[in-house]
Amino acid sequence: MMQHAVSAADEERLLKGTTTIGLVLKDGVVLATERRATIGSMIANKQTQKLFKVDQNMGVTIAGMVGDAQVLARYLKAEVSLYRLRRNSPVNVEGAATLLANILSGSRYYPYYAWLILGGVDAKGGHVFSVDPAGGCIEDRYCSIGSGSTFAYGVLEEGYSRDLSTSDGVDLALRGLTVAMKRDSASGDGYLCHVITAKEYHEMSDDEINKRLKALKIPLPPVLP
Repeated sequence: MMQHAVSAADEERLLKGTTTIGLVLKDGVVLATERRATIGSMIANKQTQKLFKVDQNMGVTIAGMVGDAQVLARYLKAEVSLYRLRRNSPVNVEGAATLLANILSGSRYYPYYAWLILGGVDAKGGHVFSVDPAGGCIEDRYCSIGSGSTFAYGVLEEGYSRDLSTSDGVDLALRGLTVAMKRDSASGDGYLCHVITAKEYHEMSDDEINKRLKALKIPLPPVLP
C-alpha cells in the first residue's frame, strides 16, 4: 500500500532538522526525540520541544516546520480533550491518528509542513502511527522520522523486538538518537523521552535520561546555560 504522494520539495523540507522515534513494546510505547532546531545550516535553538503529551494515554512527536507542527499538536490535544469531556472516556489511538490525518489531508490550500508520530496505549494495546503531511496514516511497530531517521533505523532494525520492555525500549531509542546525532548535523543538543503504559504517562526527566546514558556509556549532552 502506498501513502498519499508528497512532492520531493516538500519531503526534503520535512526531512530536515530532526530525529524522532516511536516504538511499540510488550508493555507500552516509547516516544523519543532530540532537541535541535535548525534554519538551513544554522542552529536556531538547542532546547526545542518536539515531543508533546496529547492525553493520559498518548503523545506525539513532531518534525518539519516548527510552527505548523506545534499548531497541529495543540489542535489534536484540544480535540482529544473535548472527546473525553463529551464521552467521559479517552479516544483510542487509531481514532486520534485518523483525526490527525483528516486535519492534514483537509488542508490542501494551506498545507501543514509537518510529519508526526502519534503513539499511545488503549484497550487494544500499544500503537504507533506515522502521519505524513498529505494525510497518509500508517501503523507500525517502530518508526523514525526526520533527517536523522536513516541512521536511527540502522539501530532500530538491529535492536528492535516485539518482546522488549519499555525499559529496554528507552535504551534502544536513546542509542538510535545518539547515532543519528553523530552523523546528522541537524540533530543534536539533548534528548526527550516519554514512556506510555496502561498505568501511566511518564515524561522522563533529564536526570533519568542522563542515568540511562551513563549506563549505556553514551556521553552526556552539554549543559546549556
